[in-house]
Amino acid sequence: TTMLDKRHIIDFRIRWAWHSISRLYNDRAKNHNATTSTAFAILNIEKKGTLSTKLGPKMGMESRSLTRTLKGMLERGFIKKKIDTQDKRKVRLFLTKKGMEYRKIASENVKTFNERVFEKVTEEELDTFYKVMNAVDESIEELKNEK
Repeated sequence: TTMLDKRHIIDFRIRWAWHSISRLYNDRAKNHNATTSTAFAILNIEKKGTLSTKLGPKMGMESRSLTRTLKGMLERGFIKKKIDTQDKRKVRLFLTKKGMEYRKIASENVKTFNERVFEKVTEEELDTFYKVMNAVDESIEELKNEK
């Protein structure tokens, strides 16, 4: 087999697309003194509160980066922390009123982007895309588990 041109290497295309999406979301978030990471965190914090330890894995984010993001969100008044009522060692994150307002904006940006993409592809193409992404996830897991 010959080396594929970099436009056709799967990880390159995924990385390129993600960086482009991230830049788009960051440009939109800047108007609200926020970042893409802030927006994703806000979209992943549930009404009943979310355990801080569960947020990182939910977002696919390293704990160091998440700690920095959460610190900024606390400083800007998007979230508040409360000790878990069941287990005093755990901390739950909740959106403040300001956080909920920002959630609407972030949600609208994600929805707009997705709808724009959906206008350009058929249902069948979308199904194929998801099959490919599942194969990517499976391949990552297999390679991680190989010695």
